[in-house]
Amino acid sequence: MIKRILLGIGGTSFTTVAIKRAVELASLHGARLTAVTVVDPNRICKLGPVPAGAGFYAKRLCDNRLKVTKSQMIDAVAMLEDTCKNSGVTYEVAWETGDPFELMISHARYHDLMVFGLRSIFEYQLMEEPEKDLIRLLSQGVRPILGVHKQICDVRKVMVAYSGSMESAKAMRQFVQFNLWPESVLNIVHFSDSADDSNVLLKDAAAYCRDHGYAVDTRMIPGKAEEHLLSCARDIEADLIVMGNSIRSIWLRKVLGDTVLKILTQSDRPIFLSQ
Repeated sequence: MIKRILLGIGGTSFTTVAIKRAVELASLHGARLTAVTVVDPNRICKLGPVPAGAGFYAKRLCDNRLKVTKSQMIDAVAMLEDTCKNSGVTYEVAWETGDPFELMISHARYHDLMVFGLRSIFEYQLMEEPEKDLIRLLSQGVRPILGVHKQICDVRKVMVAYSGSMESAKAMRQFVQFNLWPESVLNIVHFSDSADDSNVLLKDAAAYCRDHGYAVDTRMIPGKAEEHLLSCARDIEADLIVMGNSIRSIWLRKVLGDTVLKILTQSDRPIFLSQ
């Protein structure tokens, strides 16, 4: 059940779709929407070494960046307000200043789902180490996350990338239990070179999803998920990808994991990411 949705808006090219998707889900599930917009002057004004005598121009560049960012925020919030009012969605806007990730982590404590642009985390306010920033969100419990793409579409086909791991099973169960798009068809995909193992995993996973009222298709794809997941999603014509990842492996390796990071940075369709 979803009753609170957290929306991060940053004035990027993904913002319009993030707003539309968050409002759509809030309307469908009778949920309250909280939009958080953050201005971080320290990051915006991080210009690197400034040559002697160029301080005036550096300050002017910083002021211009702040002005543009705030203008984008105001436009995004105005769009949000109009969309919510037209859809009858209850909403509130939190205008914040400071570290965007610390603030999003704080707000996420009391929300069921977070929605943001698929790569707005990487673009937002000139972040230099996107992997570490995303790890901060995931490791602090900001999940599940729905990352949207630049174009919005009806979610009719959902691809569930299922490895059989506990993390993968949790992601699948959470998506099914949330029932975000009840009429969608689930395509459960297992990437493996062992047909016998795949058949057992897919049979059990499909039975679970069908018991929750979903129509289900399954398929086994030879090879590794990181190599074939995106092409498989295109072949299926999936409107959404569901996947999970291990927090422990994130912290041990200090990276997001080859498969998840590749999908987040290269996907041409939205992703539901859980743990």
